[in-house]
Amino acid sequence: MKKVPTLFTRRDVMRKTSTSPLILKISAATLAFLFLVAIFQNFLYTVDPAFSDLDKRLLGPSIGGPWLGTDPLGQDVFSRVIAGFRWSLGIGTIGTLIGVFIGLTLGIGAAWSRKRMRVVLSRIIDIGISFPYLIIAVTIVTVVGRGFWPLALTLGLVCWPTIARVVYAETLTLREREFVTAARLFGIGSFTSIFTHILPALRPTIQVVTAFTFADLLIAESGLSFLGLGAPLGTPTWGNMLNDSRTYMAEAPWMMLGPVIAIIVTIFAANLLGEGLNAREKAKSGRVSQ
Repeated sequence: MKKVPTLFTRRDVMRKTSTSPLILKISAATLAFLFLVAIFQNFLYTVDPAFSDLDKRLLGPSIGGPWLGTDPLGQDVFSRVIAGFRWSLGIGTIGTLIGVFIGLTLGIGAAWSRKRMRVVLSRIIDIGISFPYLIIAVTIVTVVGRGFWPLALTLGLVCWPTIARVVYAETLTLREREFVTAARLFGIGSFTSIFTHILPALRPTIQVVTAFTFADLLIAESGLSFLGLGAPLGTPTWGNMLNDSRTYMAEAPWMMLGPVIAIIVTIFAANLLGEGLNAREKAKSGRVSQ
């Protein structure tokens, strides 16, 4: 049986689909559109997401409005789903940037350091990977409190070990390549080599890891909000909306429809983008090796 080499085995379901250049473009365009929704959400509201009208509580979806119905407080579900984009995408983006920065710094540092320091840094990375990051996130949020910035910083601080491990392994390979060895022979310093040779060579790997990390943090943010540990109560986030809809699943099933679709589409697009970038780089590597 032929073994297919993969970098992220838990995404096997989408691997064949994501190798299509068209799928890569569609996933990138979908994410770009969702970010535009988050940026310009104030122009997309049908009703203020914080506005309550108890006379219109638990109304079903209607073409004439409300499009996705209302919740127990008479708030428009569609407007609240739109409002959730800025919260979820914002936290996912900031958390990912923090995690990538820390992981990139420690990963390159561990691979580029002398043997003793390399052992120390690699052990730190291993210890970070050994702890379930969601449990750590729950612990930190419980201590520092809920809110946008505490949650974004928390997720950024718990997602870096996996990134660091990937960067560490890739940098170990790159530092033995001919162009890096030649740079050393010509007296080019480590700092210059990292910025002129290692980082550009790591760019494809960073792109793939960034896309997957972003998707993971969206799941984590929604999960924490669903558990009541993310956004403050009443904040229009997808996790909060799912939590609110549990009591009314039989009476008003439409309450969970909007946030579920938003979560699935966003995470699916991010994962497809990561798989597409990964497949494209493997194809390029195959052509180069030939």
